[in-house]
Amino acid sequence: MRIGELAALVGVSTRTVRHYHHLGLLPEPARLVNGYREYRLRDAVVLARVRRLAELGLSLDEIRDVLADDRGRELREVLEELDAELARQQAALAARRARLAALLARPDLDPDATVSPDLAAVLRDLPTGGSAFGALDRELLTLIDTGADEDARAGFAELLRPLTETAALDRGRDLYARLDALATADPTDPRVADLAAHLPAGMATAMTTTAEDPATARWWQSMTQEMSPAQAEVFRQLLLVLRERP
Repeated sequence: MRIGELAALVGVSTRTVRHYHHLGLLPEPARLVNGYREYRLRDAVVLARVRRLAELGLSLDEIRDVLADDRGRELREVLEELDAELARQQAALAARRARLAALLARPDLDPDATVSPDLAAVLRDLPTGGSAFGALDRELLTLIDTGADEDARAGFAELLRPLTETAALDRGRDLYARLDALATADPTDPRVADLAAHLPAGMATAMTTTAEDPATARWWQSMTQEMSPAQAEVFRQLLLVLRERP
């Protein structure tokens, strides 16, 4: 058989056959005097085996191990590993579909709903009231969801949850309004120190608990870069005071 006949028999392209030769998966056959490769039935059997293993999901390196017989791993071991990996992928896919189903069931679907469920619940109950600073705060909170692991996201959301309680909402709106008022102020404005001394306890706890965590530290850094100098000074002063506490 010529290479085209072999490829057609097994159902692959001639380019695939040459690639398998290059990788050592399919031995080079003897050549005729005219230089053409001459394939036999055994070559077709090996090529068909490679194709079947590839269709099962084995990598070409794994297929090489299987075909190497005594130099490689047993086929059963390779297939068991593949089955375990497919099971992990299936579980991950099921979890993603469950998350999508929960999102699609929401009547108030918006981009913020795509963050983790814990943080989405906080954002849903944390209205900005039209505040420019509140909108910034909301956007940057979603960065934590991207940079932190699942436990860190859940922990941070739990720290922020007290800010969504009814008694805290009015204080939160007032805080955003006072921070908005500092958008064009000088960092030495007396309102800066006054606001730093009266930030909500929940926010203070969240800051001191997470300030040293790499993921949330990046969040604080990103947030202060987006603030005005006076707004950033509020949080700088707050952190200084909190770090000096016993």
